[in-house]
Amino acid sequence: MWCLELLLPVLLIIKDVSGQWNVWIPRDISAMTNSCVVIPCTFMYPSGIQTNRGTHGIWYFGQPYPQLFPPVVIKTRTEIVHESYKGRTKLIGDLQQRNCTLLISNIGTEHSGRYYFRADLGGANIYTYPDFSELKVLDQPNIDIPEEIVADENLELTCYAPDNCPENRPEIQWMYTDYLPETEYTSDYVEESNTAVLSSTLIFTPRPIHNGQLLGCRVYYPNTTLVYERLISLDVKYAPRSVWVNGSMEVMEGSSVTLHCEVDSNPPPRISWLFGDQELLWDTASNASLSLEDLTPSQEGIYTCVGDNGYGVMNTSMYLAVLYPPSEPVVNGSLTILEGSSISLQCSTQGNPAPTLTWLKDGELVGTITAEEVSVLELLELTPQGDGQYRCLAENEHGRASSSLNITVEYAPVLLEDSKCTVVREGVQCVCMATGNPEPVIEFYLPDKNITINDTDGRYNYYTHTDGHTSTGMIKLQEKGERLGNGAVNVHCSISNMYGSKSFHLELQQEKKYMMAVIVGTIGGVAVIAFIIAAVRYVGHNNKKENGNPGQDLVSKLENPALYYSTVKKDKQCLRKKVGEDGDYQPVGSLADLERQELNYAALQFLGGRSRDGGASGRGDDGSDYTEIKAK
Repeated sequence: MWCLELLLPVLLIIKDVSGQWNVWIPRDISAMTNSCVVIPCTFMYPSGIQTNRGTHGIWYFGQPYPQLFPPVVIKTRTEIVHESYKGRTKLIGDLQQRNCTLLISNIGTEHSGRYYFRADLGGANIYTYPDFSELKVLDQPNIDIPEEIVADENLELTCYAPDNCPENRPEIQWMYTDYLPETEYTSDYVEESNTAVLSSTLIFTPRPIHNGQLLGCRVYYPNTTLVYERLISLDVKYAPRSVWVNGSMEVMEGSSVTLHCEVDSNPPPRISWLFGDQELLWDTASNASLSLEDLTPSQEGIYTCVGDNGYGVMNTSMYLAVLYPPSEPVVNGSLTILEGSSISLQCSTQGNPAPTLTWLKDGELVGTITAEEVSVLELLELTPQGDGQYRCLAENEHGRASSSLNITVEYAPVLLEDSKCTVVREGVQCVCMATGNPEPVIEFYLPDKNITINDTDGRYNYYTHTDGHTSTGMIKLQEKGERLGNGAVNVHCSISNMYGSKSFHLELQQEKKYMMAVIVGTIGGVAVIAFIIAAVRYVGHNNKKENGNPGQDLVSKLENPALYYSTVKKDKQCLRKKVGEDGDYQPVGSLADLERQELNYAALQFLGGRSRDGGASGRGDDGSDYTEIKAK
């Protein structure tokens, strides 16, 4: 108000200079509801106008034209005012001093608007000034908030309270600042255009956590009940400070999955889901979900969620594993190699989790078990036994698959033990058996006759047979042919294939068996004789017990003993061998091979022979006792 008193002398000087209708009032002025406001006003009029009848004034609200009957705020000629201003207004300026300052008390928000002054100097000298003062009646203080509040950048918030009521001076307080970091406060008092404003500035550095936090400015007038508050919510802009996605996961092939992403930022970011460098989805929101249907192994990998809101960028990745059974293993093709060579068999497959690879040969384990996608089986210096089917078996918890290959080992021919010559009814039969790969070619050679037998002719019955890698050749000789010094048949067997050839002399195995039969037959004959002697003694002993004077009979019989004999023939037709459970006997040799017969004799005397169950006994024509002994 004191500034108005200083301004009046200046305005009077301007009046003398201009001599025109002018008024000086603040263009804008504010006040709090239920308080008061003083609108400073100074007016001028032409110097030639006489004011003998006094100077009067009128304040209008809303518009300056009386003919439109605007509400009268105050009128000095009469006390007629608009109902809303009764008892509220007072002209505190001296119109004689060209001071038209207006006081409005207990104002409400309905009093906000334009106020015009009209000078009444008597007669026709009445003039409404077109200039106006805009009154803003506030029910809460103003807070000056920057257009953008950015995290980690210094922030100043200013609260304003009008000080245009001479009856009361306002004071300002900040509310809800306990959780703000390192706050500072400054106060200021500004007078402009004859209005006064009290301000308080809060200074601090916001963090992302302060986004949405309430702050308040309180304006109160001491010694009154007038209190005004305003609350604001901080809109703190900050770059993404966290990006949350699903943890890495495992899903089965063919299934579906949804990947979620949430980004903490302000404003909400542009969320992108990336698979490698490929953008699968984007959206401007605080969260976004990516749905994947009918998954295949090719969709396994790293998925990344990227949040970008213009204040910063952040991303988080997760790994999606697609589980599936092993694929059919890829192995070498079938191989044919030479004996003694070394090879490497490779097996590769794919599966998740990594499959276990096992090498099998003809169904038996031969290779190490590895939990990888590639397995190599080293086969060193292969022998014919390495020939066969090799299978690579891949399996994991979701299934199994296998692939196989064949390895063929080629080798020079080898003579088998069953190769020999034997005596048969028709003559001599020679068999030559050999194994090799390729299958051996078999030929027989009779060196004494300088003949090579590889086909059937009129003299020889020739036969060949192949079973796998085994070849069998057989000839039948109607005559034994020339014998060597040791009595063997002079037959040679030749075996050959692309890797070599060998010739062997075939021994006559049957003659060796014949000699063994003779020895066995001799031993058997001795055993039979011993048995007969034991039986005779046993019978004689029993007769002695039955006769009253056995000694006399024994002496007379020993003086004229009977002669008994037994013949044991060692031919191969008489030597028989028991087979089966039915007691049948079969010959084991040919009589044609026997070159001599041996006759063994035994003198037997039977003392008191008699008939027994299971045997035959009696008396001869000459009255001698006899017992029949049969040998089977």
